[in-house]
Amino acid sequence: QVQVAESGGGLVQAGGSLRLSCTTFGLPMDGYAMAWFREVPGQEREGIACNGRSTTSTYYDDSVKGRFTISRDNAKNTLYLQMNSLKPEDTAQYYCTYASCSSSRPVAKSLFNYWGQGTQVTVSS
Repeated sequence: QVQVAESGGGLVQAGGSLRLSCTTFGLPMDGYAMAWFREVPGQEREGIACNGRSTTSTYYDDSVKGRFTISRDNAKNTLYLQMNSLKPEDTAQYYCTYASCSSSRPVAKSLFNYWGQGTQVTVSS
């Protein structure tokens, strides 16, 4: 059984930073593109950052480009999202999953629909 567990969210002031982590169980990350998605109530879940199978290729939505960095440690089956210069509009529930990446919007689409509970990020102004 494949499971995904996100962590690291919290409440932060605008301009602050957070580092999200996502660990997978049951299906090694190695060999798959992985991505971070976020969802705001009433809106669709959207892919915002994607790390390709080669791990050196990365794709970012324009809304986070230059502020967020996606990375991974395959040995730990863990995906990271370093979020800097946070803005109130970054407030959302954040998820990670196996994905396919794209250089055009949306930069990521779920591959298998394995989802965890997500982690809430709240940015105050």
